[in-house]
Amino acid sequence: MAYVTRLKTEYNERVIDALKEEFGYKNVMQVPKLEKIVVSRGVGAAVADKKLIDHAVEELTNITGQKAIATMSKKDVASFKLRKGMPIGCKVTLRGDRMFEFLDRLVTSALPRVRDFQGIKATGFDGRGNYNLGITEQIIFPEINIDKINRINGMDITFVTSAETDKEAKSLLTQLGLPFKKN
Repeated sequence: MAYVTRLKTEYNERVIDALKEEFGYKNVMQVPKLEKIVVSRGVGAAVADKKLIDHAVEELTNITGQKAIATMSKKDVASFKLRKGMPIGCKVTLRGDRMFEFLDRLVTSALPRVRDFQGIKATGFDGRGNYNLGITEQIIFPEINIDKINRINGMDITFVTSAETDKEAKSLLTQLGLPFKKN
């Protein structure tokens, strides 16, 4: 028997039924699902020091469990001393079991380690059912050894769902365990 993540099992057994009841879906295929999670980090200082990209790629790889790739600049910007094709960030796209595993670790172990944590803001929806979350410190993840980091950086996490509206997407993410602030 293949390993199935805890959150994926919970989605199949509980979340689908809860969303069908809440929004009145007639078919299981209408129920929104989490399609992918993109974890990205911009490293603007990498223009001067190329090693910063390697550190950022290594940290994202450790956090997500999947190899990160460097993102390249798309155009020249003279005021930033930036040339087209220079590495200026890194990203990881998670799908399937790795996505559910990362979301489970984010909700259960990383977010509770944020200082004075009250919940995440519900203002990060884009109008098409996707949610963006900014994290200010990478040290909230237990995979990061605080003695081996050279500087504290943040990252952006994008949750891409198949939901049509922000209300459906918020309900889906709440059912999956994301702790939104109460208004």
